[in-house]
Amino acid sequence: MTVSYPRKFQKVLGARDILKRVVCDREIHLITLNRYRYSEQRSCKDLTELIEKLNGQPRELVRDLSHHISDEARHAMWLTDLLVEVGADIGKPPGSSYINEFERLLDHEQQHPAQNLEDFVISSLAAINVTEKRGCEYFSAHIYALKQAPQTEENIKIRETIEKILPEEAGHVRWGNRRLGEIAHKSLEHQQKVEQAKRKYSAIEQAAFESGMDITLGAELRRVANLVEVANTMPLWQRPQYLMERLPQTLLAPELQFTRIQAAQKAWQRDPQTFIEKFVPMFLNGIQATEINRKKTTV
Repeated sequence: MTVSYPRKFQKVLGARDILKRVVCDREIHLITLNRYRYSEQRSCKDLTELIEKLNGQPRELVRDLSHHISDEARHAMWLTDLLVEVGADIGKPPGSSYINEFERLLDHEQQHPAQNLEDFVISSLAAINVTEKRGCEYFSAHIYALKQAPQTEENIKIRETIEKILPEEAGHVRWGNRRLGEIAHKSLEHQQKVEQAKRKYSAIEQAAFESGMDITLGAELRRVANLVEVANTMPLWQRPQYLMERLPQTLLAPELQFTRIQAAQKAWQRDPQTFIEKFVPMFLNGIQATEINRKKTTV
């Protein structure tokens, strides 16, 4: 069975590249931790809604999901305690929401547990699995970056908190891999369904991940390209409806425009010179061009 892994941001920046920069800026670092907290908290709600849709069947899956909720709630509690202790914000994180975009891109209209429970379970497991893999990648990279950073009391507390979370998140990934593998081994038809679901939700997750980070010029068109990539993982008869329902918001992207304004204001207030020298070129040239130029100048 194919194993899928999270891809780099725009094929350039990996998790370690990003977290290396994040831990050097305390404000951005604390915002990132609050995003973790928000994601863990939100997953409790989403998993609860999934259990309600399953309505008691299959029993073992419902039991496992209830344990999963308990783990996520504990992670949210640890992160909330940490943020309160260091005096950070615990409100809704600023900027585009990875979780909201992931849910917007999900094909809810094609999934009906009452009509086809098995397909619904495969889709649900694949969606959970791909987001857990992204979480593990970032928690691991975060720990690595903190080990390279100055060993302040605050950084040590942050690292110790993430080190408590990572093993349980890795356990969630192993659980998802195992459950999907068990279904795939039932028959060739089941294997094909699992593989197709993994491709689809990997594309959805990548699109959501990039939309939460890309505010540069042309981001709207890149979002449309990612949307088409997601649609191409679906049967031909499902693609028109999926695209037509999501294309307007993807192309207009009102949340993206608001995030751009917020980011520009924040960059200007912090350092007008850096705003002119770094933020404006990055916005105009895009992440890829900026990163390639940076690497050329450091070689």
